[in-house]
Amino acid sequence: MDIAALITAFVVAVLPIAPTEPTLVGLGALAAVLHVSPIVLILVAGLGCSASDHLLYAAGRWGGARVLAWLSRGRATGRATGWLVDRAERWGVPVFVAARWLPAGGSAGAVLAGSLRWRLRRFTPTSLLGSMLWACYATMLGYIGSAFTGNPLAGLGISLIVAVVVMLAMRPFLHQNVTGAPEVAAAVMIVPDDTVYDITPSDLTEPILIAA
Repeated sequence: MDIAALITAFVVAVLPIAPTEPTLVGLGALAAVLHVSPIVLILVAGLGCSASDHLLYAAGRWGGARVLAWLSRGRATGRATGWLVDRAERWGVPVFVAARWLPAGGSAGAVLAGSLRWRLRRFTPTSLLGSMLWACYATMLGYIGSAFTGNPLAGLGISLIVAVVVMLAMRPFLHQNVTGAPEVAAAVMIVPDDTVYDITPSDLTEPILIAA
């Protein structure tokens, strides 16, 4: 794979200068056209997503509820945060991996993990697993679409349509609530004791509310 394409994949995965999923779908289609393996592209994109996760984790770790409140001014992030908070204690790591497929779910999950003071030995493997799976999904959409149709533009178009359909199919999950609480996300407070780690939503005595 061309080095410029790999740099593009990494930068777009780390910084939101362009929509990440369509970019990876397009690069996956390009890999199929060039008859090169998409594995390196997936690895680079996954590492970029995980690097972005760690920046957001650090923001959540040091900014806590303030950062969650700021991020959740966006409707998608607010809903994703509420979905995660409602399931984090029961499901733990798997729900943070699954959230990657929700609109703004990866960003919300990273900030929430930082706010809940997950240790890096817990957060980093979770981030890498979710990032690699999601990068594989997005890249292979473009790769398979282009390889199947034999036409890069047609393959790219079909792959983007599939990506949009998957995104729309995931939206109803944001409205489901395990506890039956209102459609408002209970976020986390700033914990004053720096020795406290791996807390859960039920440990929080002074939550703030984020409108979803």
